[in-house]
Parts: sequence; C-alpha cells; structure tokens
Amino acid sequence: MHPPASRHRRRRARKTLAPALAAGLVATLPAVGAALPASAAPATGAPVLVGSLQSELGCARDWDAACSRTRLQPAGDGTWSRVLTVPKGTWRVQVADDGARYAPDGSAARGPVVVAGDVRLRFTYDEATRRTTVVPVARAAGVTAADRRLAARGSLREDLTRERFYFVMADRFENGDPSNDLGGLPADRLQSGYDPEHRGFYHGGDIRGIIERLDYIQGMGTTAIWLTPSFKNKPVQGPPGQESAGYHGYWITDFTQIDPHLGTNEDLRELTDAAHARGMKVFFDIITNHTADVIDYAEGEYDYVSKEQVPYRDASGEVFDDRDVAGSEDFPPLDPQTSFPYTPVFPQPSDATVKVPAWLNDPTMYHNRGNARFDGTESDEYGDFVGLDDLFTERPEVVDGMSEVYEAWAGFGIDGFRIDTVKHVNIEFWQEFAPRIEAAAEAAGTPDFFSFGEVYDADPRKTSRYTTEGGLQATLDFGFQASATGFGQGRATTGLRDFFAKDDWYTDADSNAYSLPTFLGNHDMGRIGKFLADSGASGDELLERDRLTHALMYLTRGQPVVYYGDEQGFVGDGNDQLARQDMFASQVAEYNDDDLIGTDATTAEENFDPEHPLYRHLAELSALREEHPTLADGAQVHRFASGDAGVYAFSRISDADDVEHLVATNNSTTERTVVLDTFSAGMRFDGLWPAGTGAVTSDAEGRVAVTVPPLSAVVWKASGPLAPARRAPQVQFRAEAGSTVGGRAEVGAVVPGGGFDQVSFAYRRAGTSAWTPLGTDDNAPYRVFHDVTGLPAGSVLEYRAVLRDHSGNFSVAQSSRSVGAPAPEPVAPRVPVAPEDQPDRITVPGDFGQEVGCSGDWDPGCTAIDLQLDPADGIWKGTLDVPAGNWAFKAAVDGTWDESYGAGGGSGNIALAAPGGPVTFFYDHATHAVETSAGGGPRVVTGTFQDELGCAADGDAACLRSWLQDLDGDRTATFATTGIPAGTYEARVGDGAPVAFSVAQDGLVTTFAYDTAAGALVVGTSAPVAVPDLATARASWARPGLVLWDLDAAGADRRGWSYRLHWSEAPGGLALDAQAVVGGASVPLTEVGGPGGGERERLRLAPADARRLAGAAAGQWAVAAYDDLGRLVDATGLVRP
Repeated sequence: MHPPASRHRRRRARKTLAPALAAGLVATLPAVGAALPASAAPATGAPVLVGSLQSELGCARDWDAACSRTRLQPAGDGTWSRVLTVPKGTWRVQVADDGARYAPDGSAARGPVVVAGDVRLRFTYDEATRRTTVVPVARAAGVTAADRRLAARGSLREDLTRERFYFVMADRFENGDPSNDLGGLPADRLQSGYDPEHRGFYHGGDIRGIIERLDYIQGMGTTAIWLTPSFKNKPVQGPPGQESAGYHGYWITDFTQIDPHLGTNEDLRELTDAAHARGMKVFFDIITNHTADVIDYAEGEYDYVSKEQVPYRDASGEVFDDRDVAGSEDFPPLDPQTSFPYTPVFPQPSDATVKVPAWLNDPTMYHNRGNARFDGTESDEYGDFVGLDDLFTERPEVVDGMSEVYEAWAGFGIDGFRIDTVKHVNIEFWQEFAPRIEAAAEAAGTPDFFSFGEVYDADPRKTSRYTTEGGLQATLDFGFQASATGFGQGRATTGLRDFFAKDDWYTDADSNAYSLPTFLGNHDMGRIGKFLADSGASGDELLERDRLTHALMYLTRGQPVVYYGDEQGFVGDGNDQLARQDMFASQVAEYNDDDLIGTDATTAEENFDPEHPLYRHLAELSALREEHPTLADGAQVHRFASGDAGVYAFSRISDADDVEHLVATNNSTTERTVVLDTFSAGMRFDGLWPAGTGAVTSDAEGRVAVTVPPLSAVVWKASGPLAPARRAPQVQFRAEAGSTVGGRAEVGAVVPGGGFDQVSFAYRRAGTSAWTPLGTDDNAPYRVFHDVTGLPAGSVLEYRAVLRDHSGNFSVAQSSRSVGAPAPEPVAPRVPVAPEDQPDRITVPGDFGQEVGCSGDWDPGCTAIDLQLDPADGIWKGTLDVPAGNWAFKAAVDGTWDESYGAGGGSGNIALAAPGGPVTFFYDHATHAVETSAGGGPRVVTGTFQDELGCAADGDAACLRSWLQDLDGDRTATFATTGIPAGTYEARVGDGAPVAFSVAQDGLVTTFAYDTAAGALVVGTSAPVAVPDLATARASWARPGLVLWDLDAAGADRRGWSYRLHWSEAPGGLALDAQAVVGGASVPLTEVGGPGGGERERLRLAPADARRLAGAAAGQWAVAAYDDLGRLVDATGLVRP
C-alpha cells in the first residue's frame, strides 16, 4: 500500500526545522483516540492544552477543548505556547488541534506531567511534529553561594586513586613454609590437593613466602598487595578423572580461617603488619556469590531452570517472586523439598556441616536452579557458577551473614577488598553490603578502606552501574584491559580515545573513574604477554610492546595492577590454569617450556630477578608516578588519536598546581610527529621521561609539535602553571530545554575555549528549591549520566551546571527536561548488500553438526547447514531440525573458517537453547548479525513505511529489511535508515501499540530503537553524519580571508566547534586521519555572523594569517571542522580564488 501524496510534503522551510531535528522525533505511549491527520496543514483554530488540570486553571471542566484559559498562542514559526501556573501533582494532558489530540510526545495518548510543587510552566506545541515541550519559566539565578559550594570540591579524589597494585596468587608465588604444603591432610593428591607437577593442584606457595619476598615486591614500586582468596577451600572437587584443587581460593568452605595450605590467620596478620611497616597496603580477595560445590541435586540434572518455567514457592507452597521482597524481612521461609526447581541434597553426611559459619549449611540459602548460562539473562545472577553453590543473596539472612563475615575481616587490619563475581549478585545486596563494610572498617581505624568489584564486562555502561547504583567504590576496569590490549597489539588509537570518553558513566556525587584499578591480564583471562604474542610480535618487538602497554597503564587515569610474573616476562599458553605459573622453581612441564619475554630464563628456575628489563621498567614508571602525582590522578584531557596505529596523546593536570603534563604514546613501528593542543600559548614543556627527552614549546595558539619514537611513550612537563584567567567561559547545556530523559540519561554541557575547566551538575524536581548534586566532570565531553528510572514518567526536572575554571571563576547554566522515553541515539544507517556483493554461501557450523546431518561438528563446509539468500530482503535464512539442548554455533562465509561471525557480529560462539524441533537461522551480511527463531528473533519493526524500503507491502513482519538488531548486547535493538522520505508514519513491534512518527525532510536518518526488556519502541530522526572528503570542494572563498562553507550537513548543534584552514605547497600533501587533517600547515578560522551566500556559513581568517597566505603556493587547500573534543567532524577541499 502506498501512502497518500500529502504524506511526503515538506512541512516547513529548511531553516525552521532545526529545533525539531535537535530534539528528535519520538512517540512511545500507547496510541488511542484519533489518528494523526494525513496532512500537516496548520489547524483552523488555535490549539488548546486540555487535561485533568484544566479545572485547576480556571476552566469549567477538564478535557475541555473550548476553554480559552488554556488556549495556546502563536509564535509565528509553526509553534504555539502558553505559560500556566500548574499546581503540585500528577496530571494528564494533550493538545487539541484541528479535531485530533496529541500527548507531549506526539502520540495520541494522554501524556503525564508531574511536578513536585506549584510551578509556572511554558507549554510549547510544534504543529509539524505534534510534540509539546514543558519547561519551567522561572528566571535562573546567577552564580549563588550554593553553586560555589557545589563546585568547590571539583572532581572527586576522595577514595584511593594513587595505589600501584601487585596481584599475587599465593600458592604460585613463593613457598616459605614447606610444612604446610599438604594443608594438614593425607598425602594422597585427591585428598590434600597437593601435586606440584600438575597445573590444577596446590604447588606449595603460601603467605610466609610473600612475607619473605616483600623486598622484591616493594622494589618495583608496589604500594598495595592484592591476594587471591585465602580462606579455607574444599581441597579437591570435580568428576573422576577431571579433579582439580582449590589452590586459587575460590571454593571456600570456611570463611573465617586462612586455608591451611597457605598458612594461618596469624600469618596473615604478620603479613599485614609487615606491609604496613613498609607503607604498603594489603587487599583481600573475597566472595559473596557462591561457596564450594557441596550441594548436589537429587534430580541429577544441572541445566538452568528459569523462574518463568518454575517459580519459587514458599514453605506453604505459595508462588512468590523473590525480587519483590529482596533484602526485606518479608522474605518467606522456604522448604528444600518443595521451594526450588531442583531438590538440594548432600552427597555425604559430612557435607551437611562442612561450611562455616553454620548458616551456610542450610540448603535453602542457595538458589538451587542449575548452572548459569553466562548469556546476560536471569541465570547470570541465579545460576550456579560452573557448579559452585550459588547463594540466595536476595535473602536477608544471606545479606546479614555475608556482611557479618566481612565486617569481621574489615576489622582485621586489611586495607580493602577485591570482590569476586559482582555482576552475578543482585544489586540490592551491594546497596546494603558496601556501606556496612566501609562503616566496619572505619570503626576499626581504617577510614580509607577501599573495595572494588569484579564485573567481568568491558562496557562501562554496565560496569559503572555497580558504583553509581550498587554503591561499590570502584570496579576493576575490564574496558581498559580490552582497549589497552588492542593498543599494545597495534590497533587504531581511536579505540583508546573512545574508551576514555566513556569514563563519565562512572561520575556521580561520590565516585568517578579515577579510582578504578586498571590491569592488562589476570588469572582468569591470561597474560598480556600472551595477548601481544598472539598478535604476531616476538623477540625485541614483543618486549617493547609489553613495555609500552605497561607505560600506558601507569600514565593514564586509574590505579595500575601488575599480575604477578608479568614483571618477569611470563607469557603462558592460554587462560585460567595456563596463566598461573610458579614464581619459585616450577615442576609443571607445561609451564617450563614457555618462552619468557626479555630473558633466557624459564619457569623451571625461580624468577625474582630485579634486573629483568620489565621489572626495572615498572620500577621506573612507579618512581615517575610517585614523584609526579599528577600522572596518577590529575585530570586526563584527550589530545590526539589516530585512525590507525600511531599516536595516542593526552594531558594530565592537577587542580592543585595547574601545571600541565603532556603524554604521547606511539604504538606503530615508525617514528610519528603530530601537533597537539595544550592549555598554554608560548609555554616550554621540558622533557620529563624517558631520560634525554628534549623540550618543546607551544606556539601562539597553544599548539605544539612533538615527535614520538616507535613503540614508545614520552612525557613532558610545563615549565610553569597556566596563566590566570580573567573570567570563566559561559557553560551551556547541550540538550534543548524540554527534551526527554529516560533510564540513565546523559546530561551534558558545552564549554567553549578549550581551557582546564570543571563542570558540576545538579538537579531538582520542578516545584522544589533544593538542588541534588549529580557529580563533577573535569574534562570534555562534560557530562554525567542521571539515573531517572525511579522517577515517574512525565516528571519535569530542572538541571543546573556550574563551571569553575582553573582560576576559580564561575559561570552557570540552567535547563530542564522531562522524564519519558527519549529519542534514540543515532546509529549508522544499515546499507543493504547488493546481490552481486553477497557471498556464495553462508553456513552455520556448530556443536550440533552431527545431529543435523554433518559428518562432524563445527564443519563450515557441510552442505546440510547451508542457509539460502532471500532476494526479497537480502537476508540469509535456513531451517534445521535441532535436538533439544544447549548448543553453540557461528555463521561461516563461503564454507570456510577464513571469515566467520559469532555473537554480536564478533568472534565468540553464539549460544543456542534449542527446544527440540525446527530452528530457523538468520544472517545479515550487511551487519553480520546472526539470530535464531529459538532465541526469539529476529525482531522486525513493521509499519506504514516498509514499502519505502523495498518490502512488498507495509506491515509485513516477514520482510527483514527493518530487522532490529542488538549487536552490542545492551538489550536495545536498533535499525536505522535514510530510505524513508518526508512524511508521517506509524511503526510497531509485534503486537505492540503503534507509534506515530514524522520525517521532516528527505534524506534524514530515521532510527528505531526497541527496548527488549521493557517492550518499548522509540523513533527519532537526525541529520546524516557528514563524511570528511578532501577530494570534493564544498567550500569556496567569498573574498580574501573569508571562506563560505555549508556546515548544515555536519550537524545541527555546532556549539564548541573549531575550524581550521589547512594547506600544503605540494598537491596531495594533505590527508585525513581520524583526529585531524594531517600534512602541511594550518591556521584557525572563526565562524562569524549569519550565513553567507547560498545559506553557507562564513569562516574568517585572522588578518595576519590572511596576509601570510596571500602569496602561498597553489598546492592543496582544505577546511576542517572539529568538535568540542577536538575530533575531526567534517573536511572538504577549498578552491583558491
């Protein structure tokens, strides 16, 4: 079905569309009542605000479209508005316009408006988008005493930020007391767990050995020792022939005593006292998620059973949801025989009393649902961790019991905890546990006690939740590990730029990313030496890449963690047991054949060499960081990144002295010269590290050229502090007033000038007076993420941003937003693959191969697993009869493993929980997304736009041209396209309510985002992203010194942007990098006045620069635009006059 012609009409002239584009077009509430009119023609009468509040505003009745007291007034630009004093309460409103009614989000629902006190609000209705913004109109105050107090602290450094950790697996470090090797148990390896020739058993290392090697540990600059779990473990577990020992410490049976294999409680106290005497701290690795595998299931089955399949029942047999009573005293009693999907039993009578404290022996204190699937779903919190007994952490008895255990250890003199498997425990547990531990430590005389959690995920959006919502002080920085490893392997340095920009997810009123422990490898994933070797490096290059990656860790924000043995060049053959070598002379053949980095030694001899090049390198970095603490926890400001291997550069600067440090790293094998921005013009930067580094001086713009040797890091320090500033730059909010916030919402500010500034954010509900701090950011992009999930939809919120510059000058901004479903973040439009560019074959090899007719499993060439290309939508599809069970597979291209795709379009296997019977597989070669019918996919957004995309008909769920894909696993599936022309449409997912949306002009990117957890669809439009291209000439000279360039394609909001004119005397001397136009020279351009000829923006050269360039050679010329992070946004050729 084709839409009526009127649907494609352009609503307004181009210049009046910008507000709608900036705000996004979104509709999410259920559509009821009148449908949107086909035409966007103006209403015959003035629109009227109608709703449940009209009687409070003087109307005769509510929902009265004839009441003049709520009639909106024209603004002359297609919008209508009115200021009304709205009383405290929750109200439902619409705008009545030409016989139809629209909620604030543009849908036909009755939309909420919630205010916490009487407040004057401006309601502004846009007749083109049918959206209404709601904005408080009280005049914002200038800088107040409260603003100064808010910004006085600046970016937090209250928790530990300057430690240098050494992560030690006690059993593998040093054997200081051979008498405890058997742990007081019989010599049989299956009873004692001791077998120094097997990588999976105890080897004899102990706490006494750590005490004896404190000189060695401290010699590399260590300030904090982190021990693997040291409590008493179940010595041996595992099925016959697959046994291993609890040498690692994660199979605890007694949470009150040190494992006898490692020593005694007195030994731990001696270690703590000895470390403290040297000025070092001791951190303990703890576990609250699980115990040793003691409980079995009577059914003899271990696959996870979901709460939907078999809900919990209380002791009387009544079904209940534990999340409704998590942590409360209303949690009901349970019966081990009837409350769980599996019946917990003890294999041996002695198992019923083996755990300490005694409450741990109650089988109802565990989830009893089978093994976790590790797939991001419910089982990650409720399932057994590879068979380990998973504690029912929603129960108040478990919260209290675990808190009491670790409150006692916090009072032992330990300086902090590393907390294992944090993401496998419900968030409510951490909200109570974390403050109790901190309070116990403070009461015991350790006020700077510090806990950090293991959240095994590289996405800061997920890991930060456990600090901002869960209340932990920090989490291990797995995101840094992934990004730093890629850097060390020689990948594009923009990966680091983009990673560090996500630090703001951690910023709140009491924590931020500066306290995160950073690391390069560990006992689970493997060693950094192995990761670097796997990328092809060897010999001297491998050593240099190892040194470079460690330098990056020591010179960037966070607290570096060295995994024991890395300082001696340990590599290993893989992860887990293969990455847990002995530092003392090893008897494990699989360890002793390793080729260590930087030495001819092997693990067959002890490795405590203080002259090892990596050990000396770490000692040198530690001394540098100790002498110059700005390199530890000064603000980190991005300066440069490359779209390939090359330079990654940044500044470190402390609010205490305003002295800038420049750090430049180079992960390429050739010398690189780049130009960096600094905070100071004409400043000399002295070479600080390594020895012999020469000084450089910034120019009149504060830019400095630096040369970085291959596979190296260089540090310079400014010869003086920043010059005093006379006034603060004016901070501005990035989002339009009245726009929508939802979930963890970005609240951002734009700061012109590029100085060293800090921005503190606060919010309040409209109708109240007190501001609640949200956090302080000390580098661009200036932002925090405000969690509004607990606020009612429609709540009107006011935000305050207070900027403090390095001289103590202030500026403020105030804005407002409403709680709802915000417009989706724009994503790259899906570009269909042309038939001639599709591969010849797609197969789905997996471990079910033999079950579906292949001669073996994981055979990409097997014809029984071929998919077929559907020409109707360009998607590969195929149905296989897969037996019930948990399987894994990938999509292989052209029948080989040369090119294949797994989970999220990456390299990991895709999990398949097959119910038994036909399973349809789907593969998109445009995005490499893979889904199955057994996994509930693919989801398709259907609607009145599908024929525009090439589907045979609208409303066709079988046409996958609008397939919603969740490649990053954040439970938001998206689809974006530029193929929907101007008009008004409806969209829906499955049986969900239709969502109305408008596309204001042809060529816009329309983004559909579907929250798979909430079942909510949002739709937004945005301008297409500009693509820098020096081969075209979209800019021209109006006259000497004045350039005309149409910048609308680069983005609607250009606040904080800067512009440069680049030239090279030689044709082709300029090139594009991710961060800049490189080659040749450049001078700044300033945007002036309104648009020039043909509605193009005017960019002016400084008179001196114009005179300088008047006689320059023809060569190559270009202009470039950079955003407030210094990133290249757009570039084009420039024809000389």
